[in-house]
Amino acid sequence: MNKIGATAFVCLAFFTCALSYSDPANALEPIPVPADIDAVDLTESVDIHEDAGPLLRVSTAPGADGIVRRIEVPSRDGSSRSWAVFALANTGDEQIDRLLVAPYFQLVESKLFWPDLGSSRIRAITPSQGIAPVREKSLEADVFLITLDPGAVVTFVAELTTAELPQLRLWKPDVYKETVNGYSLYRGIILGISGLLALFLTILFVVKGTVMFPATAALAWAVLAYLCIDFGFWSLVFNLEQGEDQLYRAGAEVLLAASLIIFLYAYLNLNRWNIHYSHLALTTLVLLLGLVGVAVWDPSIAAGIARLSLGIIGMLGFVTILVLAFQGYDRAILLIPTWFLLIAWLVGAGMTITGALDNDIVQPALGGGLVLIVLLIGFTVMQHAFAGGAIAQGLISDVERRALALTGAGDIIWDWDIDRDRIYTGNEVEELLNLRRGTLEGPARDWLEILHPQDRDRFRATLDAVIDQRRGKIVQTFRLRSEDGHFRWFRLRARPIVGADGEVIRCVGTLLDVTEERMAEERLLHDAVHDNLTGLANRELFMDRLRSAVAQARADESGAKPTVVMLNVDRFKQVNDSIGLSAGDSILLTVARRLGRLIGQQDALARINGDQYGILILSEREPDRIVALVDSLRKAVRSPITFGEREIFLTCSAGIALYEGGKQAVEDLVTNAEIALNHAKRLGGDRQEVFRPILRPLGKNVIDLESDLREAIKKESLGVFFQPIVRLEDQTIAGFEVLARWQHPKRGKIAPSEFIPIAEQSGLINELGTYMLEKAAQQLAFWQKELPRTIPLFVSVNLSSRQLLKHDLINDVKAVLSRSSLAPGTLKLELTESVVMSNPEYSSKVLERLRGLGAGLSLDDFGTGHSSLSYLQRFPFDTIKIDQSFVKPNGQSARPILLRTIVAMGKDLGMSIVAEGAENEADALELYQLGCEFAQGYFFGHAMSADEATKVLRQVPVEAAAS
Repeated sequence: MNKIGATAFVCLAFFTCALSYSDPANALEPIPVPADIDAVDLTESVDIHEDAGPLLRVSTAPGADGIVRRIEVPSRDGSSRSWAVFALANTGDEQIDRLLVAPYFQLVESKLFWPDLGSSRIRAITPSQGIAPVREKSLEADVFLITLDPGAVVTFVAELTTAELPQLRLWKPDVYKETVNGYSLYRGIILGISGLLALFLTILFVVKGTVMFPATAALAWAVLAYLCIDFGFWSLVFNLEQGEDQLYRAGAEVLLAASLIIFLYAYLNLNRWNIHYSHLALTTLVLLLGLVGVAVWDPSIAAGIARLSLGIIGMLGFVTILVLAFQGYDRAILLIPTWFLLIAWLVGAGMTITGALDNDIVQPALGGGLVLIVLLIGFTVMQHAFAGGAIAQGLISDVERRALALTGAGDIIWDWDIDRDRIYTGNEVEELLNLRRGTLEGPARDWLEILHPQDRDRFRATLDAVIDQRRGKIVQTFRLRSEDGHFRWFRLRARPIVGADGEVIRCVGTLLDVTEERMAEERLLHDAVHDNLTGLANRELFMDRLRSAVAQARADESGAKPTVVMLNVDRFKQVNDSIGLSAGDSILLTVARRLGRLIGQQDALARINGDQYGILILSEREPDRIVALVDSLRKAVRSPITFGEREIFLTCSAGIALYEGGKQAVEDLVTNAEIALNHAKRLGGDRQEVFRPILRPLGKNVIDLESDLREAIKKESLGVFFQPIVRLEDQTIAGFEVLARWQHPKRGKIAPSEFIPIAEQSGLINELGTYMLEKAAQQLAFWQKELPRTIPLFVSVNLSSRQLLKHDLINDVKAVLSRSSLAPGTLKLELTESVVMSNPEYSSKVLERLRGLGAGLSLDDFGTGHSSLSYLQRFPFDTIKIDQSFVKPNGQSARPILLRTIVAMGKDLGMSIVAEGAENEADALELYQLGCEFAQGYFFGHAMSADEATKVLRQVPVEAAAS
């Protein structure tokens, strides 16, 4: 070598040495590999080069000679972008073999959002010197066998398939295999328990059939699927590529969250009947299952949402369980310990995926804990399902006896198995409704489809209340739709059966078809607001319809305007007296039919009272057309009516009141029509008049009297007088009839015949009757207390038809009797035959209730009405008042016979007899000889004030009163 070449070689060597030591900070630190250490964690000692391209140039770790070299490693397929570099040093004097292990999936630090679901981590490893690493077959990790020569320092460049390397460890081969075998045994045990549990719960569903078992089985199968994927069993069975189970792992986590929702909803039975809760649960379930589709696109996103959902479901479920447990719900109480364990599991899983827990046994421990949770849930469900499932042996004979009793009674059995949610009822119901067999056997929710819409919420709420309260009974009437669309009424009477665990397991009872009974009640209600003779609406219903029409007219000014027509038959009383009551009823019915044929469908016809009809006209708007319609009504009434062999010619008068708009009161509209009617009657009848303001003064006296009467009742200035009722045997006062007298401050005395009709027409008769009833009870209580007698005094108070039909009458009488300490039956309520017969069915029920309250009942004006004898035994009267027309001599020989017959009939029926109209001593003597018990009339005394009556009573000796 010449001098120049030697010099160049020395410079090159010097440059190389200078380059080797120029950047000691970037040189790799070799990791010593002791021979006695089982495993070395390299995770934190690896240099990761992200986005370094397909070719990596790095410096090696300093060798034994201290020289740092540069190596260049190309990607095998030209696509790698991430690399891992580390250096190992064999400090011993023997060659060592180690396994380099990079797991596909690590739950630790896998993150909550966009989690790392695992994959193959290392594609290839290139050493800086020595023997090349050899890949060994594994389903769970990238495993490479690495050989290190004695004293060697080797730099390894790993070509990565992902930018992340969660864990990298160096294992002794024997230790690693022992560890893998140990975990395999543990995993096999866990998988076996999980599989048997899922299979067992599925079999129990087939045997028991309650909805809790399929929900719990679904949760168990979801846990089994998750463990199969986590333990690598899934990849082994389906021969998946190394680390390519991200889609299945994400799907398993989604199914785990979805099955937890299903279990909570089914086990806690969250609002069995409210469809909104079902929609909420179904929507949440569909959204979660929709994540399976998201997993096909990006498994990481789907798994992140599933993990977050699982935590939220666990916490919200825990809150729900606690709330229900505080309300005494046994299912929730049984689930509390297991759910505590689930919350602990969720906390541990959260700490693991965030890196707060970093241990080799965390991941398998969480898998075992999940199986333990499902096992405890299964035990809880079985405990609840079987604890109260059997009926005690001692009740069987009683059940048989009850079954025989039901068979004899003919009632229909209704049985609701709550655990299975199936209702069983006899085929009789389906036959009544013309439904195919089995239609009514199924979930309780199916009944909602055939229930009447107005009965569904009440039916649903009643069953829910019985289940929640675990006591009580069901007594409910509802309607079921038949095949042809008609509804039949049924009454359900049932009781809950509570199992040994305190939960309701069945509701058992009977169904009874009550359609005819309900129809009878509806007929009674119909009769309360309809005229019994003509079937037309009565005054109350007419006023209600008029109020609705006025309210609609006020709301829609461009719509129909109500017109009120009051129509009265002229000279009807004379016709009625001359040809009889039955002919009069036939005439009224004929007039009603003629009027009904002429009015429009929108119009309303009512019988106001007697021979007066009210018509609400909505079909016509123009005054001329309205007048023409009323004229046609009058002409229809004028047509002859045939009764027997005679023809009866009638005329009628009509008053018309047009709606004026604004705030015109409904009562004013009716009053105006009545004023116009009265004006037409004054002009001779057989005509019609439209109300005009000029006509109002003609009716002003009536309006003023109505206002004054209202004020007199309010201020209690209306006079209450008492007419004596005498016991004929000793002519002592036995009681009084209460009479109203009005001393007007300006007009003086006003006869009852004048102000009572005004009270009837204006509706004040109810207030007047209540006023008289209260005053009479107060005075009678005073007399019975201050002037005691062996046979207590009584007073009689007259009731009108409006009071009888008033729904508050019973409450009013009950309140009066409760405020006054009266002897039973001494406060007598007098009703005329015409009042009672206006609605006999309804009157009978009301009178029974009044009699039950302790009030006496007196039938006034007996013998002057119709159908009295046929109904006399039906009504609970205790007193008959003979009308004065039978008492006063009229020169007819039949009068004494009729009087004697009435008295004898009353005695045979066990009733007291009071005769009215005793004007002289001869009348009193005749009545006593006929056997009449009591009498009243001017001979015994006129109506007197309370003070005067008290003086008269004080004059009667106690001995005479007692006798």
